Amino acid sequence: MADSEVESQSPEPGAAEEALFTPLDIVLFTFIVGLLVYWFLSRQKKEEIPEFKKLASVAPTVRETSFIEKMKKTNRNIVVFYGSQTGTAEEFSNRLAKDAQRYGMRGMSADPEEYDMSELSRLSEIDNSLAVFCVATYGEGDPTDNAQDFYDWLQETDAELEGVNYTVFALGNKTYEHYNAMGKYVDKRLAELGASRIFDLGMGDDDGNLEEDFVSWREQFWPAVCEHFGVEATGEESSIRQYELVLHTDINMNKVYTGELGRLKSFETQKPPFDSKNPFLALVSDNRKLNKGGSRHLMHVELDISSSKIRYDSGDHVAVYPINDAAIVNKIGELLGVDLDTAISLNNLDEESNKKHPFPCPTTYRTALTHYLDITNPPRTNVLYELAQYATDPKEQETMRKMASSSPEGKALYHSWVLDSRRNILAILEDMQSLRPPIDHLCELMPRLQARYYSIASSSKVHPNTIHICAVVVEYETKTGRINRGVATNWLKNKVVTDNGHKSTVPMYVRKSQFRLPFKASNPVIMIGPGTGIAPFMGFIQERSWLKEQGKEVGETVLYYGCRHKGEDFLYQEELEEFEKAGVLTQLNVAFSRDQEHKVYVQHLLKKNKEHLWKLIHTENAHIYVCGDARNMARDVQTVFYEIGEEVGGLTRTQAVDYIKKLMTKGRYSQDVWS
Repeated sequence: MADSEVESQSPEPGAAEEALFTPLDIVLFTFIVGLLVYWFLSRQKKEEIPEFKKLASVAPTVRETSFIEKMKKTNRNIVVFYGSQTGTAEEFSNRLAKDAQRYGMRGMSADPEEYDMSELSRLSEIDNSLAVFCVATYGEGDPTDNAQDFYDWLQETDAELEGVNYTVFALGNKTYEHYNAMGKYVDKRLAELGASRIFDLGMGDDDGNLEEDFVSWREQFWPAVCEHFGVEATGEESSIRQYELVLHTDINMNKVYTGELGRLKSFETQKPPFDSKNPFLALVSDNRKLNKGGSRHLMHVELDISSSKIRYDSGDHVAVYPINDAAIVNKIGELLGVDLDTAISLNNLDEESNKKHPFPCPTTYRTALTHYLDITNPPRTNVLYELAQYATDPKEQETMRKMASSSPEGKALYHSWVLDSRRNILAILEDMQSLRPPIDHLCELMPRLQARYYSIASSSKVHPNTIHICAVVVEYETKTGRINRGVATNWLKNKVVTDNGHKSTVPMYVRKSQFRLPFKASNPVIMIGPGTGIAPFMGFIQERSWLKEQGKEVGETVLYYGCRHKGEDFLYQEELEEFEKAGVLTQLNVAFSRDQEHKVYVQHLLKKNKEHLWKLIHTENAHIYVCGDARNMARDVQTVFYEIGEEVGGLTRTQAVDYIKKLMTKGRYSQDVWS
């Protein structure tokens, strides 16, 4: 503005020259220009000062990355690190850290991602110190996302860990090829670096009874700790609360969490990048039933990601955050006689803890039970132990304590009454009528509701703006006659494109996977995926079709698919037959297990085509992909490949097993399986 005003006062070209050069004009002109320059500079300065102050006042707080300094400052001698993908290892870690109090020690639970793990060598600076590692194995023997950096450090370091005491509890699943690989590696590597193992590696099997494995290990672990450090249990078996309840009677509801996972109001103002703490609210653009008959509901759901900047590759997983059934939430509130819309916070009694709340706070009981807590899975024994004190009937209290104990009768009772009967917290409250715990303690004890992962059933080359999901709705009757419904699949089933004029949304993000098409399109691919295991292969086939259209040389594309009946649940039948007609699918082999007297599965069809398969694998560098059930199908398929190696390749069984293992190591035999 100042500059344009000066220009407007300039004389027009051709004005009398003498008028410009009178002394008075020069003095006045200089004075005015001086004033304007002073005004302009001082205005600039005034604008800058508050800006500078504002920046200075919001200097980022430095996060403590030294767990050693934190332990010293807070007088702890036990640190329990967790490598957790679904929250179970974190839960076990919290339980062990809490246990320490009962043995006159002080523990803290820690996420290795938040700390500098090279400080492990300094642990011996703390008297009677111990590092416990609760680590889960994920995918093909990999570390969990939050333990990746720790794993990388362990592989690269030559740190001296002499004087460091440690123990490991591993969480895995026996149906998977690399059972507890991460736990075994951490245990072995720490010993190699000179650390002292003070108790044996614990092996938790989620295919059996993970809770029982953990409880049995823990029962022996603490006496070993006491013996090693010469301490005795304090005998404090009472419940130790970790959080205190704060009721908000007069709070601005705009400050209350309503289901967001990280930033408050993040669902109203979406900001990329999108991840587990900041999911994208994708619009549902399609939701249709895939099967033509039968009692099950198999569905195809499409999520619109066009405005998200989210990128994905064929074979990746989409994570969705479901919510619990409102009927279950309401019933819990009714039984416990609470107003679920009460605004609350649960604040950690340990002010030094990195974890200030068990879930985003402030919130309401309704939001916590709906969005944040797992209320549909059978509760673990520690929950029963802590809640037992609230049962007013001595018999019920005794039963609950017994189920939480490590006695053989207690374990058997927990197994039959809770696990086999699939009793969730609501069923327990209904069947133990004198058990009416304070709802805040119940909320403190319940594990977090986890994201559910689905193999993406589309290719971003063909569908860059949508992600496709293929899933079966889970619903079954329990031994108590109750109907249990899968949280995520029933929630997704009801996500119609428009619901009462509102567009349905799904909070989601993409998790990268190692399940990838070969780099060279000319390599043949053999895909084996019965049922909803077809999902990633829809993406693979779409991509191979796209590559063909681009004029690329595409190798043989062979699919082995299985379902119950051709006329009922042959998923994506029309699309697959079209791909076969177009020559994209060079072979479409389908096993209809129940369309004849003897059941026929994909492994039977593989055996039938053994010569062709061996040729593709042995001479043409084919890549094998298996998706679906880990417990039976994936194992049986692997066995068939051993047999093909023997029968066609002339190998011994040992050589055939070794041959397939080598394919896995080279990334030519990939599995995306679940149990």
